[in-house]
Amino acid sequence: MQMQFVSKMPQPQDLMRDYPVSDEIRRLKSDRDGQIAAILEGRDDRMLLIIGPCSADREDAVLEYMTRLAEVERQVRDRFLIVPRVYTNKPRTRGTGYKGMLHQPDIHKKENLLAGIIAIRELHTRVIRETGFTCADEMLYPSNYSYLSDVLSYVAVGARSVENQEHRLVASGLGVATGMKNPSAGDVGVMLNSIAAAQSPQEFIFRNWEVHTPGNPLAHAILRGFVDNFGRSHPNYHYENLRDLYERYVVSGLTNPAVIIDANHNNSGKQYLEQVRICRDVMYSRTISADIRTLVKGLMIESYLEDGCQKVGGDEFGKSITDPCLGWEKSRDLILSLAEHV
Repeated sequence: MQMQFVSKMPQPQDLMRDYPVSDEIRRLKSDRDGQIAAILEGRDDRMLLIIGPCSADREDAVLEYMTRLAEVERQVRDRFLIVPRVYTNKPRTRGTGYKGMLHQPDIHKKENLLAGIIAIRELHTRVIRETGFTCADEMLYPSNYSYLSDVLSYVAVGARSVENQEHRLVASGLGVATGMKNPSAGDVGVMLNSIAAAQSPQEFIFRNWEVHTPGNPLAHAILRGFVDNFGRSHPNYHYENLRDLYERYVVSGLTNPAVIIDANHNNSGKQYLEQVRICRDVMYSRTISADIRTLVKGLMIESYLEDGCQKVGGDEFGKSITDPCLGWEKSRDLILSLAEHV
């Protein structure tokens, strides 16, 4: 085996002991988990708004963003349940480049995953303690979820991971809302199969244990657009796409038909300003079809303090170093305008 074993990672229970959360945080997470479940199950008419940076690249900028977001949340909480994106793992198509705070807690230093796992737990905990938000993160590495299981309220399984057996089986035992994205090539059937696997009881090996899961009824779809064989982006948020997904859900027998629309990625062709138009288009589709209104439970928006993106190592505070994001002022205005149409 051509691997260099650098450092042994702590057991999740040991990290939780050394970096504990308070009883108040546990209570808050339980309450917000319940609210998210109620929205996905149709018992709460509000929508989910999963919004925040493409990647959580530095703690100070993320906390500044979350503080501003908390102020807006107070104005829209009767329409939206806001679940901030604090994405600490960044999938890379070619396996190179910045892989997120988990790998590189200080972008000016080399990768250090031991420091990274501590840093991302501390960041999630600080966001809860200082803003009252419990957040969303991407499950890029299923075994790492255990380090954050007591602080996360929403988990996304990405387009590159959704076909992976381990991701599907682990999703069946998370116990929180879990969004399964359509794969990069756009096959909705693959996404629905992943949801079916996540909603079903499973037995498998996890962290060197044989485990059994009860199935996750809160597993649901995320539409994020796709890429064709020629590398061209295509959206899948339009009325016709939503109608097709609704009909597939009906015949599938899956629990809690639900979809979140990711307004960036291939839905926008990574033209981040298009997120404003896309969100409004989706909200309009909800007004003209009761079925689609029932199906579409939320929106996902990539947003940060500053418009666009910069190269890794750039010094512009609150500007993405991965995919371009909608800046704060545009994001605030969009949230307030969308709330009028929930």
